[in-house]
Amino acid sequence: MQIEDRVAIVTGAGSGIGRALAQALSAAGARVMVSDIDEAQAAETAETIAAAGGVAVAACADAAATADIENLVARVEAELGPVAIYVANAGIIGAPGLGTDGECDVILDVNLRAHIRAANVMVPQWVSRGSGYFVSVASAAGLLSQIGAAGYAVTKHAAVGFAEWLAITYGDAGVGVSCVCPLGVDTPLLRAVRTAADTDTHAGAASIVRSGDVISAEQVAADTLDAVRCD
Repeated sequence: MQIEDRVAIVTGAGSGIGRALAQALSAAGARVMVSDIDEAQAAETAETIAAAGGVAVAACADAAATADIENLVARVEAELGPVAIYVANAGIIGAPGLGTDGECDVILDVNLRAHIRAANVMVPQWVSRGSGYFVSVASAAGLLSQIGAAGYAVTKHAAVGFAEWLAITYGDAGVGVSCVCPLGVDTPLLRAVRTAADTDTHAGAASIVRSGDVISAEQVAADTLDAVRCD
């Protein structure tokens, strides 16, 4: 997939991996829609891109809401052009332990259904054009597990499974898929769980740090763009 002169949407781009991905896509020549539920952080990311000479538009949106996804796509098409790359990055750690029904619904919406809903909007367009690229930001927890947080472990496994299904089903129609599964990444999310008071969350953070080197969000972004280019 060519990145230069393409249009990309990145959800959860107000900080962490999302911000690094938006900045890396811009540095590679893409025009970027920076989406985040935190309007101020989205604007800050877009400003850093503009300061570096890139083109970015910020939007406050719920990555798990179909109406917000549709509005993002419509705005991007009007202001930047057809969407070629969609990065489903927004994610939450969720409740510790088993979690309640309500807590499970929240994390399923953000970590899984957001990907499915975005694909429902984007894939038909890409199939009709013969090209498009979906980046699913999951986690090593989707390949292994997450100590102390059932909801996070289960939804990340499901996100990996959905990305595999997309690639199998639509690969021959020109839709590329990458699933990003890093372990420890130096982001606000990891910092928050490392300082959490509850024992389940703290144990999960400790297991991540002990399992391997904590890498930068910028490294994750660079590796992701390499995968997109090679597909």
